[in-house]
Amino acid sequence: MNENKLDTNNKLNSISINGPRHYSTSLIAGAVAGTVVDVALFPLDTLKTRLQSQYGFVQSGGFRGIYKGLTPTIIGAPFTAGLFFGTYDGFKNLFPNVSNNTAPLVHLCAGIVGEVVCCTTKVPIEIVKQRRQASPNQESILKIIRNAYANEGVFGFYRGFWTTVMRDVPFSMLQLPIWEYLKKEYRIFTGKPLTTIEVALCGSISGGIAAALTTPIDVTKTQIMLANSAVDQNFSTVFKNIYKNKGLNGLFAGFLPRVVFIMIGGALFFGVYEKTCRQIEDKHKNMI
Repeated sequence: MNENKLDTNNKLNSISINGPRHYSTSLIAGAVAGTVVDVALFPLDTLKTRLQSQYGFVQSGGFRGIYKGLTPTIIGAPFTAGLFFGTYDGFKNLFPNVSNNTAPLVHLCAGIVGEVVCCTTKVPIEIVKQRRQASPNQESILKIIRNAYANEGVFGFYRGFWTTVMRDVPFSMLQLPIWEYLKKEYRIFTGKPLTTIEVALCGSISGGIAAALTTPIDVTKTQIMLANSAVDQNFSTVFKNIYKNKGLNGLFAGFLPRVVFIMIGGALFFGVYEKTCRQIEDKHKNMI
């Protein structure tokens, strides 16, 4: 749902409008929705990664081979999105009787916990995927994996872990309040409950705003993951180097593909997620 995932970063759009859901329902629906969105919008993600690459857009492949790196995405998307949703709704269900004033805090904490947990699978997948997307030497997936392990061991697959968390947590903290505000104002305006499509549109708008504001963190994260060694690859060093060499344009590289990716992905993701959840719940009711 990292944006990627999307970024999988549209996951918080999935809060149920019909009450609490069992974590297993959320896990399955999240896995299905995450895979659909990541595969459908993969070309946009590739273009965004190449625009943010230190190699430059053209040298990273330009518009050629926009499905490079799709295999790790197909393998990883179900685990990443499913793990987030299972954790997210599982955490929320620990606090079933919270007040309206406390509920946003619970949702926020659930999102933070879900983001950290799902990054354990998201980061290794993103490293392999993004290096494949931006490889100027047409390296195979197996070669990328071997090189990462040979150079840095297991920790090489978790390069940029905390930078990814630093991107996704603020994204969620921005997206959720905006999403809730849009839903509330729209409900007041129309005087009736929102449909699934209307909720998805609110999520799309809020996701686009959050994506725009967190683009500099995403650019920094991408360059850390694409680097071949861990020397001077901490967040502040990379961030400063990008600004020094390319200014604000460098920090907002890939801005448009990222925002469009997350806005479209938010609407698509929520629609698939909600439909899958309802089908599972309806099937469960019919079995009782």
